[in-house]
Amino acid sequence: MTPELRAWIEQVRVSFGDRCFACGRKNDEGLHLDEWDWQDGSATAVFRPRPEHVGAGDTLHGGLAATVLDEAMVWAGILQERVLSVTGTLNLRFCKPLFVTDTITAIGRVEERRGRRLKLSGRLETSAGLAAEASGLYLVSSTVE
Repeated sequence: MTPELRAWIEQVRVSFGDRCFACGRKNDEGLHLDEWDWQDGSATAVFRPRPEHVGAGDTLHGGLAATVLDEAMVWAGILQERVLSVTGTLNLRFCKPLFVTDTITAIGRVEERRGRRLKLSGRLETSAGLAAEASGLYLVSSTVE
C-alpha cells in the first residue's frame, strides 16, 4: 500500500471519530480491526479474536464473525468507491468453525455499483482455509473525501 493511501485511510478514521465497534481504535470494547490494506481489488485486515469473543466451547461467536465480514465489506466500499455505506442485506454462510485462537484474515470486495447501491462480498480465512463467506446489498450513505 502506498504511503498516500495509508495517510488517506488515517484521515478517514479520524474524520469519522474512530469509535466504530468493529474498526475503531478508540473503542475499548471493540474488535479493533485495523491496518486495512488494499490488494488486487480487495480490502483486507487481520482479526485476532480475544478470549471474551468466545461462543460455544472455544469457537468464535458467530455474530462477531458476521460483524467482521460486514466491516470488511464496508471497507471495500470505502477503499474502492470512496463512500461510506450501511448494510441493507447480509447473506452469510459458515464453511468451517472459527476459533478464538485463530488468526483470521477478513477480505471484502465490491462486486458491482449501481447508483447508491453496492453489491459487496466478503470472506474470512484462516490457516485451515475458507471459514465463512458473505454477500450483501449496501446503501451509500455519504462520500468520503
